[in-house]
Amino acid sequence: MMKKVVLVFLMAGFCISWPRAEAGEKKNPVKVDVSKLPPAAEKQGVTYAGDIKAIFDGGCIKCHGAEKPKARLRLDSLAGALKGGEDGRVIEAGKSAGSLLIHCVAHAGDPDLYMPPPKNKANIPPLTKEQIGLLRAWIDQGAK
Repeated sequence: MMKKVVLVFLMAGFCISWPRAEAGEKKNPVKVDVSKLPPAAEKQGVTYAGDIKAIFDGGCIKCHGAEKPKARLRLDSLAGALKGGEDGRVIEAGKSAGSLLIHCVAHAGDPDLYMPPPKNKANIPPLTKEQIGLLRAWIDQGAK
């Protein structure tokens, strides 16, 4: 069974992600056209505590909080977000276009990784372009 994406590289405007495969399975690269991601917000001094936690609290924490965090990814603290989950880091500080978190919330790349998933049981809506832009600015500014 195919595992979640674990390697992300930025190449010529495309992000190539390789899913980690179990023994005997083929790896299929997933291309993400980073030019189609919402742009980073222009706001300076974006911080987890001041700006990002509220976005995560709006829906992400229901599945990625302290109680049974899916894929062992916790977004209820800065340390948890930076640590990543069972398949590694989802945030590449300074590189939002190459961060798996952005690909997932922007619904780019592998549809199995879209967050929140379409038609989720909790009816959590997708993040807005403005929220994704703020997440990008935070990551590009060092994810602090």
